[in-house]
Amino acid sequence: MLWFLRVLFFVVLASMLAITSWASFQCPLFAVPREVFTHPWFIATMFDAYWGFTTFFVWACYKQTTWVARLAWFVAIMLLGNIAMSAYCLSELFALPQDGKLADLLTARRAGPGTLGLILSAIGILVVALA
Repeated sequence: MLWFLRVLFFVVLASMLAITSWASFQCPLFAVPREVFTHPWFIATMFDAYWGFTTFFVWACYKQTTWVARLAWFVAIMLLGNIAMSAYCLSELFALPQDGKLADLLTARRAGPGTLGLILSAIGILVVALA
């Protein structure tokens, strides 16, 4: 199961990086027409995505034991979405020992500043600033 999850989240990460890179070369992030931003289904999709991000963050917040790491992951998840979420999952999956169990993935807590979260939150801020 752990190998399946590693492959799954690698595919999510790779595909999200590919599609967002492609979209960035097609159209700047904030150049989306007003008709799109105000369309009811766009709004509903954004609510769905960000409530999903919030739900995932609650789990990440439980797993991280420092407020610095929690804040960094919040920023990273809210700005990078599934890119940050898949990176978080891959980080957690590869931190498990070879004989680790799925329960360890879900419940093991992580001490420390959350370096990956800090890096990703900085990247997210940079992407938004450049957009």
